[in-house]
Amino acid sequence: MIVLDQNIPTDERRKLERWGIHTRKIGVDIGWAWMDDVGQVLPLLHSLRQPTFFTLDLGFYHRRFCHDRYCLVVFDVADTQVAEFVRKFLRHPLFRTKAKRMGKVMLVSSEGVRWWTKGMPKEFRAAWTSPISVDKNTDNKR
Repeated sequence: MIVLDQNIPTDERRKLERWGIHTRKIGVDIGWAWMDDVGQVLPLLHSLRQPTFFTLDLGFYHRRFCHDRYCLVVFDVADTQVAEFVRKFLRHPLFRTKAKRMGKVMLVSSEGVRWWTKGMPKEFRAAWTSPISVDKNTDNKR
């Protein structure tokens, strides 16, 4: 199940639907408008069946939010690029199945994807240009 935060523009959701990516949006299809991020959105995700949650809220990118029952994907892109990056992310060989996404908190940007995995002490990285190479070194500053 693909869940969009309320901060994802409606136009971007429409693009995803046209591309065959079915979504549910907080405040429209599930939950209610202006849900509190940690106190209400995360418990809502726990109640759903393996959701992948997409948001523009950078506050969600923290390893303490890793959980086996969901995936959090945080975008560090313009809000008009969200649909393009959702599709790109879902097609990435490392993340194209729910099984590969669960237990992760991810940060998606034009450079690539950074992520934390539940139970792992280090942040991982993958560039869009080399999707199968994973850099476990977090000493590189961006």
